[in-house]
Amino acid sequence: MVESALKTLAPVNAVRPNTYVDSVALMRVSAALAALPRVEAASLVMGTPANRRILADAGLLGDEGARARPNDLLIALCCPPDAVSGALAEMDRMLDQGWGAEAPETRPSGTESPRSLATVPDGARLALISTPGPYAAAEALKALRCGMHAFIFSDNVSVADEVLLKTEAHARGLLVMGPDCGTAVLDGIPLGFANAVRRGPIGLIGASGTGLQQISTLLHSYGTGVSQIIGVGGRDLSGEVGGTSMLDALDLLAADPDTGTIVLVSKPPSPEVARAVLAQAAGAGKPVVAAFLGAAGEGAPGVRMAGTLREAARAAALVTGEDSPGPDTAALVAGLDAGREWLRALYVGGTFAYEAKQLLTGHETATGTASHVPGSAPRLPTGHCVLDLGDDIFTAGRPHPMIEPAVRTPWLVAALRDPSTAVVVVDVVLGHGGADDPAGAVAEVVAAELGALRTAGAPPPVVLGFVVGTPDDPQSLHGQVRALQEAGVLVLDSSTTVAETAAAIVAKIDGGAL
Repeated sequence: MVESALKTLAPVNAVRPNTYVDSVALMRVSAALAALPRVEAASLVMGTPANRRILADAGLLGDEGARARPNDLLIALCCPPDAVSGALAEMDRMLDQGWGAEAPETRPSGTESPRSLATVPDGARLALISTPGPYAAAEALKALRCGMHAFIFSDNVSVADEVLLKTEAHARGLLVMGPDCGTAVLDGIPLGFANAVRRGPIGLIGASGTGLQQISTLLHSYGTGVSQIIGVGGRDLSGEVGGTSMLDALDLLAADPDTGTIVLVSKPPSPEVARAVLAQAAGAGKPVVAAFLGAAGEGAPGVRMAGTLREAARAAALVTGEDSPGPDTAALVAGLDAGREWLRALYVGGTFAYEAKQLLTGHETATGTASHVPGSAPRLPTGHCVLDLGDDIFTAGRPHPMIEPAVRTPWLVAALRDPSTAVVVVDVVLGHGGADDPAGAVAEVVAAELGALRTAGAPPPVVLGFVVGTPDDPQSLHGQVRALQEAGVLVLDSSTTVAETAAAIVAKIDGGAL
């Protein structure tokens, strides 16, 4: 059986003074170290006060780490003392090889990334910023003043700095993507977490990285493709920021001859910002589809409002006809043991969790009591729950679960072992920047736990899943789907279909079908 929690070991910290490593590399190396034998947890961060607090909350900060400065590399390990030197040596090896957003073996030979904006070749038009948050705004401002658009992967950038940067970019005719921007595909080049989608006539703009990934991969599956994918950061459509980047991106795609249709995706914007965005979209001179999940209110002339990610993709691709029928939920419910009554949706994509909550309207979900302290099993709330396991409260001291799938493992084990669980939902996100085999981590747990239940003669819960990806992604869509299916996961075509199916099962259970 897969272990459900970390063993109790005292944290070991090491500090590399005056050693800067970008956040993408930190996440990739952290995940690789955590996969080493005898290493139960690993976290590499810059020694900023915010990062030290996160490690302290996770029980991974020791005395040496507490003294780290913002320019220091802070390493936190949970492993036996005699395994520390080997783990640190492996870390040094990976950093020396230049691990980052792409594996070192994929980088063209003889090339070296610039170490500062001052060394960027003339004519560069885009800077990718992934420094610690307190420094990201300054670097982005330098990039803008050098005439470059800024893709800001960094989080922990203040709202005031975001407004300053986007005001500066707008005045210069440039674009700021982010902060905390996870996804973009610009002129066919993927940035952050992005999938291998074909080029085509549909341009996407989104304040949601996984929402952009789901829509773009669905478009790929429908036989069309994307001209550009522009992420703007999760706060862009807030009242404080005012949608500056989405409005500027709308202008860019409206003028782009390769873009025939524009899709906007976000969680609910500020109502005032939504009106401004929709009014500008109506004047774009091109069809626009807006998926503002959960937002109330009317659209605008020429703008098609979509209530789900699947609906947005179908509308943009001009897919007509009814959606494919989902599984027979009555049969799924009939196969459950009495006492199995709760939905446990364990997402790594925040937008998928949000979409599911909207589709579960009328069925109360409890998330506030969910918690996981290293060294103990996760505590699931009593009742239906929809969790975004990529949220900071679940990833303290660990990489995002799209990079390190094991972050979800103890939650999945807990949900499958709980005799009150009726439905488990999992998402698997492929693409550049993600884990090498995210479905494998899920499949191993599901196969072991469902097998144990069947051996004991207990009917298992229903496990629903979907894979966001294409056959051209590094992880290979078909192999990932097959691994889940062989483990016992019912794999459906999209986040929307899975959430609708889960909602239908919950409705039957809540209505007394069991």
